[in-house]
Amino acid sequence: MLNEITWMPAWQIRDLIFRREISPVEVTEHFLARIEEHDGKIQSFAHVDHAGARAQAARAERAVAVGEQLGSLHGIPVSVKGHIFVEGLPTFDMGTLSNIPAAPRDDVQVERLRAAGAVIIGTNTLMGSGSDASLAGGDPRRSYNWDVEARNPWDISRVPGWSSSGTAAAASARLVPIGLGSDGGGSTRLPSAYSGVFGIVATPGRIPWIHPSAPAMALTASTGPMCRDVLDGAIATQAMAGPDGRDFYSLYDEPDNYSANIEDGVEGMRFAWSDDMGFASLYAQEESPRVIAAIRAAAHGFNQLGATVETTDEKWDDFWDGFMMINRAFGAGGRGMGEQPPADELWASLQSRGENVDRFNRLFKDYDVLLTPTTQLLPRKIEDWNDCWTINSPQYPHGSFAGVYTSHVMLFNWLSMPAFSVPAGFVDGLPVGLQIVGKPGSEAKMFKIARAFQKAFPHDQRPPTF
Repeated sequence: MLNEITWMPAWQIRDLIFRREISPVEVTEHFLARIEEHDGKIQSFAHVDHAGARAQAARAERAVAVGEQLGSLHGIPVSVKGHIFVEGLPTFDMGTLSNIPAAPRDDVQVERLRAAGAVIIGTNTLMGSGSDASLAGGDPRRSYNWDVEARNPWDISRVPGWSSSGTAAAASARLVPIGLGSDGGGSTRLPSAYSGVFGIVATPGRIPWIHPSAPAMALTASTGPMCRDVLDGAIATQAMAGPDGRDFYSLYDEPDNYSANIEDGVEGMRFAWSDDMGFASLYAQEESPRVIAAIRAAAHGFNQLGATVETTDEKWDDFWDGFMMINRAFGAGGRGMGEQPPADELWASLQSRGENVDRFNRLFKDYDVLLTPTTQLLPRKIEDWNDCWTINSPQYPHGSFAGVYTSHVMLFNWLSMPAFSVPAGFVDGLPVGLQIVGKPGSEAKMFKIARAFQKAFPHDQRPPTF
């Protein structure tokens, strides 16, 4: 039984726990052993809380034994991106951009995961936070500390994406059933696509985020689960979603039930498809036509499920200037160290944002969701990745590789729209992702669409050697 749970969806493991066919302690020990055996290859964990995880699992086991009411994630090991606070664990603080020895409290998402019964097993590496300028030795290309940065389980010579990198790698290699990432410009969706897992950015405010040292992060950022199974993602999102009066951006209405109709399928739905939304070809690289073609073909698989997929000729504006204005006003990623831009420039940027939102409002009158590639790139070798962000950065549009990397995702952070990435197959043996974009508040429908796609086209291959 223990070997079987490695690749089993978390909801099935939970059901085994409910039926007392396996215990939370056995589940936790199993995944701690997998981390011990495999994480040296992919460096997905910054800190594994062996003692804390075992204590949580023991409490979860006692709850089963005495017949307590059990939560939706009872006994399920969950890891957390390294800048999301887990009380007492070392963390990278996004407000001060520094490592601190112990988080002063649980962030609200962790509070809610614990309340649902999850066993918080540790924190994941996030690309860049392990860097140390002293390691560069005068080499301008060495922007990362590859001794600690996460690697892609599908090819450990390649990156698993930026930011929520360790969380994606851990979920892909199934060192943990579910991980929690964050997304301020694609940072759950892109690592999910690079690593062959499911990841979401929810409507801002749907999952509360209270971070006093960087209070404006919620303008463009949200947190969300990363996992191999869409239903697991829906259950984890449900556990974290809902109003919280401590969060100024928290939505006051109660979230939909994301699992209630998740198996209903997509018959009769209409989906719009776009290769590049009218601007992303600016950022295309050599492999982009092949990647886009593969994901486009995967998206048209919905036609076999009773839905209609049609190419839209709607075009949106490049996100770059608008997103950079938000960074200028509120600090990079909304970290609160910005400057007041001239009022007329900010107004012009807001006008542009409004026009782009209006285009989506028109689209969603005729279509349930928009489908796009999550990324038009394949995961880079670590040497290439390093050079893309350093010595080669000036050759890319806007003088930065950032636009190339985020070409298909950052628009939706700028416009405050929910977007999911679901595995869509492989190109050159490397994972690619299909992005599902919906109206704010439409996560229940989006989970249903993602679930239908994953059940019909599972792409559930396992990374080599894991």
